[in-house]
Amino acid sequence: MVTLNSYNLTWWVYTNNQLRSIKDLAPVTECEINSLEEYNQRRLTPATPSLISQWQWGFVCLGLYLGALLYGLDTTISASVQGPILASLGEIEKLAWVGIGFPLGSVSVILLLGWCYTVFEIKYLMIGSIVGFEAGSAICGAAPNMNAMILGRVIAGIGGAGMYLGGLTYISVFTSLKTRPLYNALIGLCWGLGCILGPIIGGSFSVSSASWRFAFYINLPLAALLSPVYIFLFPKHNAQPQTPGPTKLARIDWVGAVLNATVFTLFQVVLTFAGSTWKWNQAGPIALWVVFGASLITFVVQQVFSFFTTPERRIFPIHFLKSRTQILLYTSTAASSAGLVIAVYYLPLFFQFTRGDSAIRASVRLLPFITVTVFFIMFTGGLLPILGRYSPLYVISGVFLLIGSSLMHTIHIGTATGAIYGYEVLAAIGIGATMQVAYSVSVAKVKHHDTQNAIGFINVAQIGTMAIALSIAASIFQNRGLINLKEALQGYGFSEQELRGALAGAQSAVLMGGDMVVKTKAVEAIIKTMNSIWIIPIVAGAVSFVSGALMKWEKVALTTTSA
Repeated sequence: MVTLNSYNLTWWVYTNNQLRSIKDLAPVTECEINSLEEYNQRRLTPATPSLISQWQWGFVCLGLYLGALLYGLDTTISASVQGPILASLGEIEKLAWVGIGFPLGSVSVILLLGWCYTVFEIKYLMIGSIVGFEAGSAICGAAPNMNAMILGRVIAGIGGAGMYLGGLTYISVFTSLKTRPLYNALIGLCWGLGCILGPIIGGSFSVSSASWRFAFYINLPLAALLSPVYIFLFPKHNAQPQTPGPTKLARIDWVGAVLNATVFTLFQVVLTFAGSTWKWNQAGPIALWVVFGASLITFVVQQVFSFFTTPERRIFPIHFLKSRTQILLYTSTAASSAGLVIAVYYLPLFFQFTRGDSAIRASVRLLPFITVTVFFIMFTGGLLPILGRYSPLYVISGVFLLIGSSLMHTIHIGTATGAIYGYEVLAAIGIGATMQVAYSVSVAKVKHHDTQNAIGFINVAQIGTMAIALSIAASIFQNRGLINLKEALQGYGFSEQELRGALAGAQSAVLMGGDMVVKTKAVEAIIKTMNSIWIIPIVAGAVSFVSGALMKWEKVALTTTSA
């Protein structure tokens, strides 16, 4: 018999007359076990009933799911309000940042926040994140200019990342391995639903008397409604209650955190502005590329050799790079995220340009995509504990995403709407099938002390890839689109500013001048550009397929439960 407690990293138990080492999920309170089997049974037992009541846990889940929904909503809500924002605030060269600013803010702090959730009181971090998210939303709604809008989006992204990580942390702390896939699937369902409903809700406000500003203000009353739940019902959990706060702060890998944020920010800035605001061969973007490369190398070296920190405290879980499974889970999750964000942002644009749809009508055309994506997020979340094996899901996901995206790459002005819906559905199956699976698999494959690292690692893949994919797509759309428009409308005397206005969907002379020949040529050039953007999900589908094929043919220790 041996006593276990939550502060040990390694425990020893006698079973079958042998001394065995356990490095796995620790119980929250001290307990005694007689065998390895009893220990495993204990760690698979949900902690929730003994800590909080079922009705309280229900309200906690409601708060977590709303947070995930709002986070997903703000990730994509700008997709259908960029036109009205541009008409109101101007500065077309900064327009892409309305969409990019939110995921950029998130990915810049994901690893830092993930580390904080392992050492600080998670309830206070969650509430602080909600306050930050709401503050950013309020700034966006009241923005007098584009700079304020971008600032608000970044702040909201930081707060949103804390909300999302907080939800995943609560689930990892208060649920068992048995129930965790279902809870993760529900978090993923709400986040994915928010992502896909974002353009619809944003489009609804943009054409209403309330204006686009209420697409951001809507977050305020929703969070206020559940504020008593966050304040009074959310349980506390501090993994290191005996360590003083200043000591915890001093242990943070601040150098790594700053370098991580710098790398992502520089990449987004140079990729977004090069070619649109700056010429590619100008000194400004060249210098930024050099600084970005130097920052990336510095970050890698600092993390590998643990400069100014220790291997246990470095911000990036670099030991995961030694695991084939973790690397493949990362790449395949990134693939699903890339497919999702491209579809959500550019499918409505296709219908606006080719069918003359309003923002709300174009967004409603995403419903087939919404329904199928949400269904498969839930389906695979419930299937994983039954199937056990995860690699087939990624192989199937890659096949469907590759086929659906390849078909979307071929569409043109005359493509039947029904055919496009069919292509959407194929891509949606691939995206939804593996959108959240890695959260359960990655956590199940690591030791307890690496749980938060696993969540943060996959979150970087999911949210970070969204920011990167949006930046790449925006660069293609602005640069390749301008070239295509210049070629199509050569000799018509349009200025570069007017052509860029057409790409933004603004009321430009190109699209609203009354000349149908000009409009048709312009739309054909824009759709040709969008077809180029669909190469991103095509590559993502191939990556998902290859990742799944290279994964171990193994079962993870997850079983279904009625709890």
